[in-house]
Amino acid sequence: MSEVVLDQDGRRATLTLNRPPLNILDTAALKLLSEHLDKLTFDSSLQLVVIRGAGDRAFSAGVAVEDHTRERIGNTLRIFHKALRRLAALPAISIAAVRGHCLGGAMELAATCDFVLAHRDSRFGQPEIELGCFPPVAAAVYPDRLGYQKTLELLVTGESMDANEAQAAGFVTWIADGDLDTALEERCSKISSKSTPVTRALKSAMHGGRRRLFENELQRTERVYLDELLKTEDMDEGIAAFLEKRSPTWKHR
Repeated sequence: MSEVVLDQDGRRATLTLNRPPLNILDTAALKLLSEHLDKLTFDSSLQLVVIRGAGDRAFSAGVAVEDHTRERIGNTLRIFHKALRRLAALPAISIAAVRGHCLGGAMELAATCDFVLAHRDSRFGQPEIELGCFPPVAAAVYPDRLGYQKTLELLVTGESMDANEAQAAGFVTWIADGDLDTALEERCSKISSKSTPVTRALKSAMHGGRRRLFENELQRTERVYLDELLKTEDMDEGIAAFLEKRSPTWKHR
């Protein structure tokens, strides 16, 4: 089956990350996600795009650690960030519907959507620090969204937040106490009851400054990642330790 499934029903499209139970995003899934978003960008009839994960355990546990090695990471970042740039530029309104784990690159994916709807059992986190690296998109956009201190705490500790904490921090828009699908339908109905060209024009009017901030800051954090982080020995150690299922021994260089 396809690793990312696109379903479209009239003015609404749903992208399902389809690698249960954790819906890990490998390069094939990221390429497919980008291709689907390319297609949706040019559909002028589209009003809503929902991104969700298959199954009940996770929205996604993030980008495959195997694709973070020194030999692969440049290509991985290029593919992943291309998909997020497409999502950020999408004229339709986007909603991340999150249940379970939303970690690493998946949290960055959710953050790039206009809204985040989270089930009460959801957990959000950026554990990249445990691998000896950092998330460029989070470093680029979270300070504006969550504030400098909350962002630094999240990224430097690798600790996760539950849905309530994520909402209080300004990351989650809505929390679903009951069935996620029911809450999603309620939120989508409120938007789809409005005129499609008007909601698209409204997003365009609001989005210029946000897109420039996203692009400028992401370019900056990409350079730090590729020019500074990749020169460290500890990044190699962090990835190797994870893949070898052991604790890392940091060299601090």
